[in-house]
Formats: sequence, structure tokens, C-alpha cells
Amino acid sequence: MRETDNVETAVGVARIDVDRPDGPETAMLVLGHGAGGGVDAPDLIALRDAGVAAGLLVVRVTQPYRVAGRRAPAPAGHLDRAWVAVLTRLRSRASAELPVLVGGRSSGARVACRTAGTVGAAGIVALAFPTHPPGRPERSRVGELATGLPTLVVNGDRDPFGVPESTAAPVRIVVRPGERHDLRRDPSGTAVVVVDWLRSHGWAR
Repeated sequence: MRETDNVETAVGVARIDVDRPDGPETAMLVLGHGAGGGVDAPDLIALRDAGVAAGLLVVRVTQPYRVAGRRAPAPAGHLDRAWVAVLTRLRSRASAELPVLVGGRSSGARVACRTAGTVGAAGIVALAFPTHPPGRPERSRVGELATGLPTLVVNGDRDPFGVPESTAAPVRIVVRPGERHDLRRDPSGTAVVVVDWLRSHGWAR
């Protein structure tokens, strides 16, 4: 079952696309999009489909700047505030016992990491995490992954935004051969990696 709704935030109107499984919900997975893209990116769609089939309530969040028709991303503070507002709304409508997982691709993964503690997330799924700007490895963003929460990072080995190096648990890094930043070569394979990880934590059936 699919539904779409708008959420008022302090920085504009966000949109949520909600997909529910046929049976009992095992967890809620909330996903954000990349800086210049949308929630219809191939990896997000593949993860939505695989997640719903595995019992997850999957919510894809479109940031206010994209709802307003702008491609240039909003400042990080605006992204984080909108995300927290959406998660607050979603949590108020869900069972208190339902685990909440956050994530997304690229910029959306960074937002999820920065706000995971604030929204009370149980875990994080980071697709195409932009380790650094292209050609600027000295500007590392890896520190954003250090949330203390179980985290899965899935990057392509040809990603110009870099690939995080192996880190200690609870962060797991999976590098997909032949994939670039868009993870378009095998989105269903990426979704399988994520769902297997979710199952290992009891968040998917």
C-alpha cells in the first residue's frame, strides 16, 4: 500500500512517499535523496521494493528545496531541520515499539548520520556515502559515520566521491565492484546487500 503526504517544516514543505508491506511491519526505514536528485533514484527504488517485500515500512523523504523545484541543495542546517521535523511526524504516527532506521543516498546519507541520535534511530543505511568532494580527499567526511549506531555503508569502487576505509564495528562497509556514485549498474544487488544486513539485526524478515 502506497501513500503520499506533505509535512510542514520550519524551512518549507517536505514530501513523504510511504510504502507499507502486506503483513506486519518489522521496522520503519526512512530514506533521503542525493543533493541534485530525487527519491526515484534507481538504488532507492530497488531498496524500497526489497524492503517492503521483507516487511519494512519504507518512507522516502523529498527535502523542501526539491519540493519547491530547486536543484541546488539547501544548507546543511536546513536539510537537518527538515529531516528531524519529518522524523518527528513519522514517529508520532508509528508504534512506539517499531524500530526506526534512517538513511539515504549521498547527501541524504550524510543528513541521516548527522541527525540519527536526535531522532532516536536504531541504525543507519548509507548508500554512496560521499567520503570527500571529488579530488579533495583531505576534506574527509568520514567522521559523520561515527554515530555509535549499527551502520551499513554501500559504495562503488569507482565512486569519485571516495570510498570509506574499513572502520571498526558497528560500521560495516561494503564496496560494490564496477559501481560509481549513482549505484546504477546493479541496484537490485545493492538492495539485497542492504536487506541481508537488516535481517542480520532482526529488522527484516
